[in-house]
Amino acid sequence: MSVNSSLDLPSNIALVHEWFTPKSTGGAECVVEVIDGLLNEIASQPQLFSLINEENLSENSWLFQRKVKTSFIQKLPFGISRIQQYLPLLPFAIEQIDLEGYPLVISSSHLVAKGVLTSPDQLHISYVHTPVRYAWDQMNIYLKRSFLTRLGLGPLIRWQLHTLRQWDQLSSSRVDYLLANSNFTAKRIWKYWRRHSEVLHPPVNINRFNWNNPREDFYLSVCRLVPNKRVDLVVRAFNRLKLPLVVVGDGVEKNYLKDLAGPTVQILGFQPQNKIEELMGKCRAFVYAGVEDFGIAPVEAMASGAPVIAFGKGGVLDTVKCFNSNSEKGATGLLFPSQTVNSLIEAIEFFNEKKLWIDLNPELIRDWSNSFSQDSFKNRFEKTITRAWRAHINSCDIASSDISSSSKNS
Repeated sequence: MSVNSSLDLPSNIALVHEWFTPKSTGGAECVVEVIDGLLNEIASQPQLFSLINEENLSENSWLFQRKVKTSFIQKLPFGISRIQQYLPLLPFAIEQIDLEGYPLVISSSHLVAKGVLTSPDQLHISYVHTPVRYAWDQMNIYLKRSFLTRLGLGPLIRWQLHTLRQWDQLSSSRVDYLLANSNFTAKRIWKYWRRHSEVLHPPVNINRFNWNNPREDFYLSVCRLVPNKRVDLVVRAFNRLKLPLVVVGDGVEKNYLKDLAGPTVQILGFQPQNKIEELMGKCRAFVYAGVEDFGIAPVEAMASGAPVIAFGKGGVLDTVKCFNSNSEKGATGLLFPSQTVNSLIEAIEFFNEKKLWIDLNPELIRDWSNSFSQDSFKNRFEKTITRAWRAHINSCDIASSDISSSSKNS
């Protein structure tokens, strides 16, 4: 075993993620990029594994020309472009990835990556973005507007998700050390897997954003336009309030939301990062009505000095300090209690009545976002994997000593 002398980490490290494709790039992929960079700094460049990969073909990608070892899904028809159609095969596919020769395995998992097979001599640390949302508590939300449900395939999809839940729970027992991206995810891990986990908030590139721009008279929502994000609640609320709202994002609900939007609501669709940064830096407040396991966009909004108005459940309970009479000084936003149009309207009316975009200091909001910076994440992640690795080595040494003693006595 080749070992890094300064931190005792092995030089052969495997880093596993579900997929690397420009068609699906979000917070989870940003976490993998930061972990990859950190491992390169403190130990060695890890070997990347995924079900599919085409990200390393892009000259603008951090993965350009990196070697990524993939599964057999890569070679199946439309395996790269439509991997979701192979959902029933993905648990089997991830188990076929050969990790022999990698003493330390780190997985970044939101679907099946945590299910890789490792030996007792290998340490497997999994950073969990979520137990599979659409297999557990958000199954019915996804199925209500699913195209496959409209084709009459609802019962078949429900059976497939039933088997996925069984595998999801079973495969969680293979991981040696679980990291959760929020307290909400940690609760879901305990609920569905009955495993304890350590909470480590994901890294957010807060340095991209400017916090000291003047606030303008519009509200902003940025997310994927899919059912569980509940952008429909936001649009309905602003239709009734007749206040200006800008919605940025793409997804299956875009046309539905365009039809729903009133004269004060703009559905911009996909926008480049520089445009999003500009809008976050100028909006009166950032509005979010979904339930996120963590939620990077609200943190990015706070990095821009913008207060957040969000449904008070999920990851935002970790990231948004809610305004009330006792915490006015350190508040970074406002949380509304029910996932309904009326509850959101009450929050926005309160926000306007109190002129909170003036009272909530943008510099203090930005300072709070530093808690979720990439440097903060890397510092904690390094300490965690080093501690876990040393504990693993000690347990292996003890086991070897016990076996040796038993052999001598027999």
